[in-house]
Amino acid sequence: MFKNKKTGWLILLGFFFGIFVGGLFVHNVSALSNKTYEKLKVFTDCLEIISKNYVEEVKTEDLITGAIEGMLNSLDPHSAYLDPDMYRELQVETKGSFGGLGIEIAIKDDILTVIAPIEDTPAYRAGIKAGDKIIKINEESTKGLSLMECVKRLRGEKGTSVTITIIREGLTEMQDFTIIRDIITTQSVKFKTLEKGYGYLRIYQFQERTSADAAKALDTLRKENAGELSGLILDLRTNPGGLLSQAVEVSDLFLDSGVIVTIKGRDEEDKTSFNAHMEGTMPNWPMVVLVNQGSASASEIVTGALQDYGRAVIMGSKTFGKGSVQTIIPLEDDAGIRLTTARYYTPNNRSIHEKGIQPDITLPAVDKETLKKTKEEPEIDSELDRALEQLKGMKIYHDYLKTSEK
Repeated sequence: MFKNKKTGWLILLGFFFGIFVGGLFVHNVSALSNKTYEKLKVFTDCLEIISKNYVEEVKTEDLITGAIEGMLNSLDPHSAYLDPDMYRELQVETKGSFGGLGIEIAIKDDILTVIAPIEDTPAYRAGIKAGDKIIKINEESTKGLSLMECVKRLRGEKGTSVTITIIREGLTEMQDFTIIRDIITTQSVKFKTLEKGYGYLRIYQFQERTSADAAKALDTLRKENAGELSGLILDLRTNPGGLLSQAVEVSDLFLDSGVIVTIKGRDEEDKTSFNAHMEGTMPNWPMVVLVNQGSASASEIVTGALQDYGRAVIMGSKTFGKGSVQTIIPLEDDAGIRLTTARYYTPNNRSIHEKGIQPDITLPAVDKETLKKTKEEPEIDSELDRALEQLKGMKIYHDYLKTSEK
């Protein structure tokens, strides 16, 4: 994980009911201008007036917290104040176990939107889909609420229920889902040999050990197939993101050089690139990457890098388009703030923010029930069938080139 030792700030690329984090950058803090001090005087005057004259007694610390929340909410849908409880949960969630429904959410077009449900969680089993718009939580409208306010309403103890009302493309009416909260324990990587020589690697989200687990899975696939693969399908469908460091390291498994992703802040000097290395690179097998609307953030970093270098053919539907970077900054009272500090760019300097990545080959979307079955029976998935056909064609061409070179 990329983490600055001096400040402890963290960079994050995805938001579950929990938050996934990565590395970080340090920024210099300049002296406040006289004009800023004048506005701070107005703030303290308002604070005093409210404390003395509001119809009910209010705690000063609550007023200040509310002011901080409002300040961050005014910036963008992803910046937010994290109270001490939420900030503590942050430290746990990257390990793959946390409480909640099992969905990643974002504010998109001013509407609370599901990026993706997590496999084998209450939300996934209830039928929540990527792209669902959550318009009510327990009969209360989500309109005008910040992301963190929505999260607070959706959180709760294991065994308690929450009812969400969604609108979905293709449905003519709103639909209610009552979901029982649970402890969410997720598995990052699963793999299987589809046919002799052809491997399947699925990454559900990018956690602390994802790249190491992916490398082990690839080694196992090679051993199962006489030491080599004829082709590989990397499945990133409904993968809502996770750790920046793991997106970089997974990309590095398949690239031997060049920039994987560049993080650019407000100032020109606030730019950091992460590069691929020759050591540990897998053989140049024919490769297909499967994506869909629920592929976001860290998934899009991997997809964008492999697409820009022509390392893999991208198949599926256009990805979500989460290309901004949030930094988690701790505060002295055990709370923290989540602040958008940069955007990331693919090797070809593409920003996918609010655009997504267009696949090389577009496929009709697979329904949720079919996609669910791929966990145990990936061969029944029509998208996987197409990907396997594509791989076989790439293998024939790959072998032809080798013969021509001789």
